[in-house]
Amino acid sequence: MPTCPLRIGVIGLGLMGSVLVRRLLDAGFAVQAHDIDPAKCGAAVAMGAVAAKPAQMAHDCDPIVLALFDTDQVEATVAALASFGRALTVICTSTCDPDRIAVLAAGCTPLRFLEAPVSGTSDQVRRGQGVALLGGDAALVADAAPVLDALFASRHLVGGSGDGGRAKLAVNLVLGLNRLALAEGLVLAERLGLDPAGFLPVLRASAAYSQVMDTKGPKMVTGDFTPQGKIIQSAKDFALILELADRVGQSLPAARLNLSILAGCIEAGEGESDNAAVVAELRRLRRG
Repeated sequence: MPTCPLRIGVIGLGLMGSVLVRRLLDAGFAVQAHDIDPAKCGAAVAMGAVAAKPAQMAHDCDPIVLALFDTDQVEATVAALASFGRALTVICTSTCDPDRIAVLAAGCTPLRFLEAPVSGTSDQVRRGQGVALLGGDAALVADAAPVLDALFASRHLVGGSGDGGRAKLAVNLVLGLNRLALAEGLVLAERLGLDPAGFLPVLRASAAYSQVMDTKGPKMVTGDFTPQGKIIQSAKDFALILELADRVGQSLPAARLNLSILAGCIEAGEGESDNAAVVAELRRLRRG
């Protein structure tokens, strides 16, 4: 625990951002927190953080952690922080367009930008199981190590700015398709007369096992879609995955199918639900 607590800023207090605040506080850091939603700021204050605007953070904090929804929000926030003229470190945990992030990192002087998208649900990060996929300078990673250690169980420096996002989106492609495959298997088992709750342990013990069965299987079986990773976030990521694939001339038919299932969930009003709710859309696709 730091003897003189560093002041860390966190901008964006959704599912992931609020967990990052909690982990930083538990590690002994002083935390300033900001979100456009006053209720989310209040929840962070109740945990022990101090509510602060970005201008105050730019004066008080180093580093500042971003946990924002998309690339547009990250670009706007980084531009605002850069305008204050202080050479501080920004650690971006958001899943963004990696090409735009590479441009942003190269041009955000005087800031030092470290890309750190997270593999793992907010609950996994809360429990100390999050993995950071870093893109940036190795020296900056070393400087930020105490904060990264507090936030994540492990980290991988996969390359320069943009490469963290490229790795994260490739991981999310596999993860999202695993969720869809699990949901299809559970729905088929149910239609064939098997008890999904009884079938899930069979899946876990089989050659088909994936970690998704542990994180999302119980949610799919019980219908508890309290969010740990939202449908709208998965849809945003898969739209970006397909956009990047188009840029490099790669067809991803399974990814397109998954995005259509996510779109069905959003149309059904489940955008804010956990991404395990893909099982609900598959149940609605019953023929006859």
